[in-house]
Amino acid sequence: MTSHQSTQTMKPATAAKKLGVYLEATPAEFQEGVVSRTELNALQAEPPAWLVELRRNGPHPRPVVASKLGVSIAGLARGGVTEALTTEQIEALKQDNPEWLQKERATQAEVRKEAVRIKEKRAEKAEKDAQKRS
Repeated sequence: MTSHQSTQTMKPATAAKKLGVYLEATPAEFQEGVVSRTELNALQAEPPAWLVELRRNGPHPRPVVASKLGVSIAGLARGGVTEALTTEQIEALKQDNPEWLQKERATQAEVRKEAVRIKEKRAEKAEKDAQKRS
């Protein structure tokens, strides 16, 4: 019995998400085709000029925008940001530092702080449980 491995492919939207770029800003041939795992690995290892340019200047997808601004994706939506933004637009938002951005950054900081607290509490409990078993 011989087995042949089929090539794993993905839709352009999935590949764009994995590359951290906004699909609509990619070249037409990328948007219209399928991307194999090998092609994706090659794009990540040695990005072509268009990919380097998109990563540097955008437009960036919402998860990247949220990360660059230090807020959640939901926070972006609450702030009225629903479209992809360029690096220049993100920097302008940081400079303007509107009230919604300040509020969302504070909320995100609290969420991170709470996550650390919960993680530490779980670690403490696990340590106590391990000591009880000893």
